[in-house]
Amino acid sequence: MHTTAAQPTASDGASPATLILVALATCLALVVFTAPLTTLEAMTASLSLGAGQQAWVMSGMPLGAACGLLTAGALGDTLGRKRTFLAGLWITALSSIAAAMATGGTVLIVMRVVQGLGSAGIMACGLGLLGQAYSGAVLRRATAIWAAALGAGVAVGPLIASGLLALSGWQAAHWLIVVVSAALALAARGHLPDSPSSAEKVDVTGSILLIFGLASLLSALVELRVGTARLVGLLLALAMALLALFALVERRARNPILTFGLFAYPRFSGATLAAFASGAGVLALMSMVPTVLVRGLGLTPMASATVLLAWSGVTVIAALGAVALPERLTSRDRVILSILGCAIGQLLMLCLDLDQGWVSALPGLLVAGISNGILNASLGHEALATVPGHRAAMGSAANNTARYLGSALGIAMISILMSGGDGEALLHGWHVAVIASTGFSLVGAAAIWLLSRRGAPSAA
Repeated sequence: MHTTAAQPTASDGASPATLILVALATCLALVVFTAPLTTLEAMTASLSLGAGQQAWVMSGMPLGAACGLLTAGALGDTLGRKRTFLAGLWITALSSIAAAMATGGTVLIVMRVVQGLGSAGIMACGLGLLGQAYSGAVLRRATAIWAAALGAGVAVGPLIASGLLALSGWQAAHWLIVVVSAALALAARGHLPDSPSSAEKVDVTGSILLIFGLASLLSALVELRVGTARLVGLLLALAMALLALFALVERRARNPILTFGLFAYPRFSGATLAAFASGAGVLALMSMVPTVLVRGLGLTPMASATVLLAWSGVTVIAALGAVALPERLTSRDRVILSILGCAIGQLLMLCLDLDQGWVSALPGLLVAGISNGILNASLGHEALATVPGHRAAMGSAANNTARYLGSALGIAMISILMSGGDGEALLHGWHVAVIASTGFSLVGAAAIWLLSRRGAPSAA
């Protein structure tokens, strides 16, 4: 008898509550990520944000998440995934209180970065908790639901923020995040499984070098839009120096936050590349759709968020349906095919124009949504299947770090290309951005295919 994707059973005595709590928290992390997509104009008017501050409000959360994910994964594998997961929820709650009470752009930006650090704890250890609680076919269904939660967060985040904006201002979305984060933390304390802690010490030196190295790199990407060439150059040089030191330290560390030997396994390298390609490609492009619809076509924030459901809502359904794909298709095959599908959907976004309005965006949104849902489900499974069990949080963290790095790069690139104005000028920049982001997807698919031909065993 066939078991549907929405009804995974626990493995080894694990409670279904693990999946429910992890999925809800993952959805919340993506709500935090997407909240400014439809409220940026209101925040700008309320706090008198300049162009640079607006860029940082958009990029602060993914910056914090990318910087904190590998450290959070190391903390999860060393101190316990449940403890790190709970800490992520409480950090998200506390930083959202400060964000809601912000009276200036600087405080809001800093709290967006801290929200990203909290989400890092959720994302790094959530998938690891699923790998700890489930196995086999049940794990595949659980990761499909986890992937659906990613899409659900992207789908409902802009809608919630837009709806609350009309009722009680941009701050209301942050207050809702506070309530949901605290409620999930309280529920998770009694229902998530404990994971064994390690006697090893956390690699503090490596964590500091990585956090500041990635922060410098992502800051350079943000400043490409608003900063000077000198500042961008200094940030890039600092990033390269810090990341080089990080690589040296990790090779000698007894308990590294990233084991570079994992990249010798084609499946791990392929999953990481696929995550980066999806972030820089389809995720970055679709994140900018509301901006194009509002500034280019004159839609309201709520209307643009509703149109985006043609991508994000379909992503949820496709992720849940991914378990029905033929068993002969490995998760690696699904990753390659779904990235190619995303590339087709991205290219269809070239059809977006002023005369036909938002309807012209639907073919691309739908094709990309189906492909992205399957990609998310397959990537989640690959991230766990390509690392040893005791490094589940590391595998999850590496995968999500690559995704956030890719999205930060992609959003920075697309924002630069679309910075020429409104109307036809905006759409011209959009069309160039579509081609550039599609290139990321195609290069990612090609790299994964080439890696898969090496035929080395997985790390699992």
